[in-house]
Amino acid sequence: MQGKNANLILDYLKDHPLSSSKSIHNALSEKVAYATVKRILSNLSAQGVVVSEGKSKATKYSVSASYELLQPLNVEEYFKQEVDERQIKDSFNLELITEVLKNVKLFNDDEDQYLKGLHRQFRENIATLTPAAYSKELERLAIDLSWKSSQIEGNTYSLLETERLLKEQETAEGKPKDDATMLLNHKEAINFIVAYPDYVVPLTIGSIEDIHSLLIKDLGVDRNIRHRRVGISGTNYKPLDNEHQIRDALNDMCTLINEKKSIFEKALLALVLLSYIQAFNDGNKRTARIVSNALLIAHEHCPLSFRTVDSIEYKKAMLIFYEQNNINPFKEIFKNQFEFAVKTYF
Repeated sequence: MQGKNANLILDYLKDHPLSSSKSIHNALSEKVAYATVKRILSNLSAQGVVVSEGKSKATKYSVSASYELLQPLNVEEYFKQEVDERQIKDSFNLELITEVLKNVKLFNDDEDQYLKGLHRQFRENIATLTPAAYSKELERLAIDLSWKSSQIEGNTYSLLETERLLKEQETAEGKPKDDATMLLNHKEAINFIVAYPDYVVPLTIGSIEDIHSLLIKDLGVDRNIRHRRVGISGTNYKPLDNEHQIRDALNDMCTLINEKKSIFEKALLALVLLSYIQAFNDGNKRTARIVSNALLIAHEHCPLSFRTVDSIEYKKAMLIFYEQNNINPFKEIFKNQFEFAVKTYF
C-alpha cells in the first residue's frame, strides 16, 4: 500500500508522464518537500511502480505499465464520469500483450496460494464423486454458464427457462428464437470442450475460431476474423480494424497464454484479451468465456459458471480494461467466480 505522498506523486505522473523530480516537486511543493519527493521516487522505482529515463538531473519519471495494469481502482468512482469525459487509452495498445503482460505476474503470492488452495479442494471433492455424480454436477454448471454467459449479452431467458430448454428442448413462450439458439449453442460449445479437453492445448487461432463458430451458429453472425471496423457500446475505445493486425494480435495472445505457467493466468488472459482484441464481428465475449473455461478444463481445474456475476459489473470491469488496460476489477471477478464454482458445484 502506498502512502499519501506517494499517491500524490503517482496521481501527478499519471497525468504528466516523463516528469523530472523538480517538476513534480514544483507541482506539489506546498504538500511534499523536495527531499521527500526524491526519496519516494527512489522507493517507487525500486518497487517497479515507476520507471525512469535519463541520468542525474535529466532523469524523467513515469508510472510503469505493470503498475497501471494491476493498481487498485474504484469502479464506482471511475464511472461517475460519462463516457466522453473519461481520459482513456482509446486505441489498441500494441505493447500490452508482447511487453507488459509477458513480463508481469498477474496474481501476487497470497492470491496464487488462495487459488491453489481452492484447486486442491476441488480435486479432493471430485475424488469422492462417482462418474455419474460428476457428470450431473458438470451439467448443472453448464446450464448455469449457458444462462449467465447469454444473459450478459442481453438474452431474456430466465435460469429456469434455460434449464427447460437445455434439458427438455422446451422453448419459452414469447421469447425471440435467437435467444434459444444462443443458449443451445452455448451448451454445444461446452459439450465440445468437455469432450475434447486437449483442443486448446496449445491454444491456436484455429481452435478459437472453431469455438466461436459453435457459439454463433444460426445467429446470422459472420464466422472467422472480421474484415471491417467494429464499435463497442459504452466506450470510445477503438479495437484494431486491420485483419492482418488482428491476426497478429491473436497470435501474440496465443503465444503469451501458451507460455504462461499459471493456469489461472492463462484463463484470465483468455477472458480479457479475446474481448479486448474483438477479433470477430460479434460473439467475442462469449468466445472468451468458453475458451477460458476450455483452458481450465484442459488442465483439470474447476470451470467457471459466472452465475453470481452482475452483468453490469462484468461489463464495467471489461470497459476498464479496454480504457485503462487495468485488469484489477476483472481479476476480482475471476477470483470470486473460481471460489463460487469450487464451493457450489462438485
